Amino acid sequence: MLITSLPVADIEQVRQVIEYYSVRWMIEVFFRVLKSGCRVEERLFEYMDRLLNCLAIYLIVAWRTLHVCRLGRSCPEISCEAIFEPAEWKSVWKVVCREDTPVEPPTLGIFTRLVAQLGGYVNRKRADPPGPQTMWIGLQRMHDFATCWLLFGPDAQKDP
Repeated sequence: MLITSLPVADIEQVRQVIEYYSVRWMIEVFFRVLKSGCRVEERLFEYMDRLLNCLAIYLIVAWRTLHVCRLGRSCPEISCEAIFEPAEWKSVWKVVCREDTPVEPPTLGIFTRLVAQLGGYVNRKRADPPGPQTMWIGLQRMHDFATCWLLFGPDAQKDP
């Protein structure tokens, strides 16, 4: 049973209400990432404009975290370069796999599990893909590794 204040006079309106409700869980997960992952409620600013700027950045971070999780689940066969830069996937590959990077980038399904391993995900033969929590921690670590890769790795620009 679903209680709603929306009109449900015909079957099409019923379908629309069910469709609205079906995305509710994703909205809950989004705000969990925003509150727990970004810790937006712990940010104390003296002025509202600073809080709004911080919130704007954190909304992008929360969106990207969920985007990586959802795309990794729905399109695991596409190249990880669809959403990750070469420095990101190469640095994570080197750290997690402890071997030279492959010529072709890994698939998104494989790579999201590698990123999630940086966040504590135990990658063994199992059906459940990584969740947002291990993904947001892994993405933070990936960013650090990618920065180091660009500064000190094999693709770093050498100063003359």
